[in-house]
Amino acid sequence: MSGSWIAVACAEHVRRGMALGIMQVSHGKAGPLCRLAPGDRVAYYSPSETLGGGDRLQSFTAIGVVLGGEIYQADMGGGFRPFQRAVRYLKARPVPIRPLLERPGFALAGKGWGARLRFGLLRIDEPSMDAIAAAMGAGIAGIARKERPGR
Repeated sequence: MSGSWIAVACAEHVRRGMALGIMQVSHGKAGPLCRLAPGDRVAYYSPSETLGGGDRLQSFTAIGVVLGGEIYQADMGGGFRPFQRAVRYLKARPVPIRPLLERPGFALAGKGWGARLRFGLLRIDEPSMDAIAAAMGAGIAGIARKERPGR
């Protein structure tokens, strides 16, 4: 069964990943990426515009489908060699998280929602991912199900 995930990164890093067709999480660690499988859906939540910035954003900024292929290590220069995974990003608009937090049954609803994202990658239920996709205007709900293995 394929999964639905929320990944966490600043919006600036998400845009860079979208341009390259890749994702990375947790400052380039391999472990979290190993939990993903081809066909999984992933939405990026960006707490801020820039890494460590005080420019609070608190929005979903990208959404896509994990592609096949292995996790690989890239050389980003300056000794930074993060692990990455290929993703097909869909056309979508950024949306604030707050309205979704008010939806009954949403994966992050309730107190402490930010703390649940602290590890950089969180598995969520399909209806919550469908709600994120709909809010972003991505149409990923139907498209991704057809592409996911075992469906």
